[in-house]
Formats: sequence, structure tokens, C-alpha cells
Amino acid sequence: MTAPKKTQTPQAAEGRPAPRISVIGTGYLGATHAAAMAELGFDVVGVDTDPRKVEELKEGRAPFFEPGLPELIRRNVAAGRLTFTTDLAEAVAVSDVHFICVGTPQQSGSFAANLSYVEAAARGVAENLTHDGLIVGKSTVPVGTGARLRAIVADVVPAGIDVEVVWNPEFLREGKAVEDTLSPDRLVFGGTSAAAEATLRRVYEKPIAEGTPVLVADLPTAELVKVSANAFLATKISFINAIAEVCDAAGADVSLLADALGHDKRIGRQFLNAGLGFGGGCLPKDIRALMHRSNELGAHGAVGLLQQVDEINMGRRQRVIDLALKALGGSVLNRRIGVLGAAFKPHTDDVRDSPALNVAAALHLRGAQVVVYDPQARATAQRLFPTLGYADSMEEALTGADLTVVLTEWDEFTTADPAALRDIVSGRSVIDGRNCLDATAWSRAGWSVYAMGTVPEVAPLADDLAALAPVR
Repeated sequence: MTAPKKTQTPQAAEGRPAPRISVIGTGYLGATHAAAMAELGFDVVGVDTDPRKVEELKEGRAPFFEPGLPELIRRNVAAGRLTFTTDLAEAVAVSDVHFICVGTPQQSGSFAANLSYVEAAARGVAENLTHDGLIVGKSTVPVGTGARLRAIVADVVPAGIDVEVVWNPEFLREGKAVEDTLSPDRLVFGGTSAAAEATLRRVYEKPIAEGTPVLVADLPTAELVKVSANAFLATKISFINAIAEVCDAAGADVSLLADALGHDKRIGRQFLNAGLGFGGGCLPKDIRALMHRSNELGAHGAVGLLQQVDEINMGRRQRVIDLALKALGGSVLNRRIGVLGAAFKPHTDDVRDSPALNVAAALHLRGAQVVVYDPQARATAQRLFPTLGYADSMEEALTGADLTVVLTEWDEFTTADPAALRDIVSGRSVIDGRNCLDATAWSRAGWSVYAMGTVPEVAPLADDLAALAPVR
């Protein structure tokens, strides 16, 4: 490993030594955090066990799609502030603050979080410390993890070395991760001594100076912030989807209802979009891990609530399948279905627990010929579900389709011209799984529109059909 070049950070320029930073784990969180810390002026080394990923990062390539991140990596690698390595010992030796950014996936056969990567990272840093340091957990973990790591670190740290374990949870949104790291809406420091707090305030000096609020908490509170935030957002999504079922039954419009609710300042409009539900690498696993940990702690009220949230969310996937069966007369067998979207949300290539890809796979298993198109997630989707068909364009996916299903709200889909698309499909029925289409425009273009909790079916208007008839 080549150590980062010593650069003139804002802190060093003021006569104060700037802490050198290591970031353990260069997945979605770690790569973004490492690049952002370098952008703030620090000397940073990212550590990963995957040599291929490390080589990609050294070359300035992000191993996943995230707007703005490749440019951030390239700029700071070129400036000498950012390096990457597989050698944990060397990285620890040249660093003072060590951010743990490894994954905490769901355990196989359980809702519990798999903490083996976090524990291994903390142990590895502690064992290789050559001078005093600060270990900062950023990974999303169950409450109580920090205390467990403190015990692990105390057992293995070399004699005479002073080290603290604290928590600084991440709040990244995929698609806006760079912005969220450089300009966070809040910073939480958990379990810090006065010295550790001062070090973290130095690391985040720039965003703090720009107005980012800092909340100093005990260790358990800091651990609970991220999972609680995700659980609340998941609950909000499942709430509006439960109400969407009421709207389906009553003939009401859930989108207008959500607009009305959103004007209430106590509620707000964000995360009140009814549709296919949430997915990705955070919300599903985090609410299940919180459910598991709450049960261990005897907090059964939270368990029951989160179980309902999860069940409502999963039920939305079946709702899309039911609409597909309805649109195609009760069976999808041997019918061609064009699926628009594979990522769990736009502006990412993440297909972890993606509702879109899950629905596509379910339709395939029912005998449909499914062709998927996503502007960014084709490669990640194809690795997970290689038996599905994939297209290089929206037009290719929809050519000859008996049914069109919109499952990720990419701008390319929401702004598509329904009149142009109707001439390449075999069946003019579209399921709007995200309530993101202009149903009136699509109806006027001759499509039957199936939505999620708005109007159960928007059929083409009679006068619009007459206008579409060929002139004799």
C-alpha cells in the first residue's frame, strides 16, 4: 500500500494536526464516506478484502452506480488524498480515526443482523493499532452492538494503546449519497468522551460550520437512531399503502388523498406515495433486525407494529401480480410482459430486495415471457435473476408486449410518450406500479391503465378511441 500523500487540509493549515482517516469496508457506505472525507481535505485510506473492488477504486471507478461518486473518487485519488488497499494493518498504522463501514446483512434463516463483519473489522483495527486511535462505527447495527465491540476491542488491543469505540450512524439516501455525506441534515455522536467528541467535530468541521446540527448521545441511543428512522419511513409507506387498499375498495384516489394529508405540517408529503412498496438494502433488513432485537428486549409493541409494516409492504407485490392476471384475462402463461424497472428505486443500480425484480421473477415463474429494461440496473439484475429476459431499451422491452408493467419510477418511463409506445405493443394495457404515470394522458392515447389505489382501472375514453380509429 502507498500511504496517502500529506496534503494541506483546512485543519493543518490552521496549525492543528489533522487526523488521518481509514475507512474499513468500501461498499456503498464505505466508498462514499471515504471519498467524501477526502473531499473535505483529509488523508484517507479505504480498506476492503476484495482485491477487484480495490483495483477499481484505485482507478477511480465506483463499483456501483451513484451520481457524482466516480468524479469525487477520481478527483481525490488524483490529488493524493485518497488511496485504497487490502492491507488492513498498513492502513491502521497510518491512520488515527477508523470508520467501520462494513455490511450488516440479514442472517440466513433469521431476522437478526449478521454482525460478523462488524466484529471482524473492529477486532482487526484494534489488533493492528500502533498508536492511540478512535474507532467509529457507522454501520447500521442492533442496539447493544457498541458495548459488545468495546469488549472485543479491550481484549485484543496492544498494551499501552488508548482506543475508544463510539458510534456515528450514517443517513445516506441512495441516489443522493454524496450530498448526504458532504452536507448531512444531522450528525449523531454516540458514547463519546470529551476527546472523542472533539476529534469527530474536527472531522466534520466543515458541515458543522455550514449549520449541520450535532446531537451528542449515549451509545444505545446513537445505535437506535438510524434503524428507528428507517422503521418510521417504512411505517409511513406501509400506512399509505394500507389506505390505498381502502381507496381501491371505495373508489377513492389515494394520490389526491396523500396530497391532502401532506399539507398537514405534522405529516408532510414525503414517503406518502402509494404503490409497489419499499425495498433495497436498508429498510427491509433494518426493520426486521429491529423487530428481532425488540423481541429479545421484550419490547413486544414494536414487534407487532413492524411485523404489520413488513406484511403490508410484501402484500403490494402480490397486488401487482393480481392486476397482471386481471389485465390478461386470468393467466399470464405464454404472454409477453414488458417490465420497466429492476432497481428498487430510481437513480441507483441496487436490486437488493427490489420489489420490481421480485414481481418480474414471480410473473416469470407463472409462465410469462418477461422482458426487463432498467437504465442502470441490468447488470446487477441479471446476476441475481439470469433466467429473465433483458432489453437494452424501453422500446425493445415493449415491442410485441401483451402487457406493460412500470415498476421503477425512472424519468425515462414517467416522461415516455404513450402514443408512440402504443404502436409497438400487442396489448395496450399498462400497470402503473408506482402511481407515477399521467393516467389521463395514457388513457387518451388508447391505453387501459391499472393503478395502485387510485382508480382501479382507467379505460380509454370512448371519444378518444374514436379519434384513434383509422380514417376511411
